[in-house]
Amino acid sequence: MPLPDALVRPDVADRSEPRYPLDVAFCPACSLVQILEEVPPTELFVDNYLYFSSVSEGLMRHSREHSLQLIESRGLDETSLVVEVASNDGYLLRNFVEVGIPVLGIDPAPEQAAAAEAAGVPTLREFFGATLARRLRDDGRRADVIVANNVMAHTPTLNSFVNGLEILLTDDGIATIENTYVKDLIDHCEFDTIYHEHFCYFSCAAVDALMRRHGLYLKSIEYFPALQGGSLRWSVSRHNEPDESVGLFLEAEREAGLLDKSYYREFGARVARVREDLRDLLAALRADGKTVACYGAAAKGSTLLNYAGIGTGLVEYVVDRNVHKHGLLMPGVHVPIHAPERLLETMPDYLLLLAWNYRDEIATQQAEYLRRGGRFIVPVPTPAVV
Repeated sequence: MPLPDALVRPDVADRSEPRYPLDVAFCPACSLVQILEEVPPTELFVDNYLYFSSVSEGLMRHSREHSLQLIESRGLDETSLVVEVASNDGYLLRNFVEVGIPVLGIDPAPEQAAAAEAAGVPTLREFFGATLARRLRDDGRRADVIVANNVMAHTPTLNSFVNGLEILLTDDGIATIENTYVKDLIDHCEFDTIYHEHFCYFSCAAVDALMRRHGLYLKSIEYFPALQGGSLRWSVSRHNEPDESVGLFLEAEREAGLLDKSYYREFGARVARVREDLRDLLAALRADGKTVACYGAAAKGSTLLNYAGIGTGLVEYVVDRNVHKHGLLMPGVHVPIHAPERLLETMPDYLLLLAWNYRDEIATQQAEYLRRGGRFIVPVPTPAVV
């Protein structure tokens, strides 16, 4: 597969693109699900990374609610320090800045870090791990709260990452970690969530084992079924004082079989069926003279289009709100990317939701497209016109 965020300029579209194996495996010893081929993080998150968190209105609301809840529950004030790992464009930390709470963002992506600093969020342009955490601690900076949203899956050095959390936290501090839930990925056949930027896919059992290895413990677990196709927020601290949610999730995973390889065995066959069904649906629509466009030039969209072999013979173009992607081509399949306004200009009969995890948000944004008779195609767990 090509790198999912390595969008292609039209003037170099004839050049070959690097491709890497994308195999995923389950470890019965620690319950971790992970890919087996590691691409250097600089190629993923510095050279080719155009994701800006603030593009999503739903994610902005979710992040603000989380920030306000942390301020209240932790009693944060001007003497506190909130650190976010993978702070992107400052989408979350700006909520603390506006009430005078000191923050520090950590993110290696240059354009996103610049946007965060422009929003008043001081940002270190580095990858997070034990070495950086130790340097910050030695400089007298320790965090009362560390936020790590959709980043722990993005690191190939998990032990250094979690060791860094332990080093940087104050004695009574907490870290909150959000990532997609591997149970939803498997149950709902969300195979497009698997790509080179996501090294790991977490169950609560895997997170529990990982944290304990570094002197941290699960404190609470929250489930957000509508976020990123199903996400969990794990709160961890130095103290082994779990609330009721921790035991309930761990027991539910044991009962469901997530700790056994048989739970994952049929996943590949189910994914192949989705690919064939989706191709058949699109081919039938095109044979009937219908036009199809796509919504969402994100990494998951690249995975779906390339795995299913969906190019310009089946879809016209992709639209995305991120202006940094306009005028470029999707990796591998070279489908052109345009602004969402193109939908009303050309009125394709169907819109394939590559960003299906934002279905409700897209429906609100594209109310006029739907009013004029446009239809959505949702690709997973089974392709369907809605």
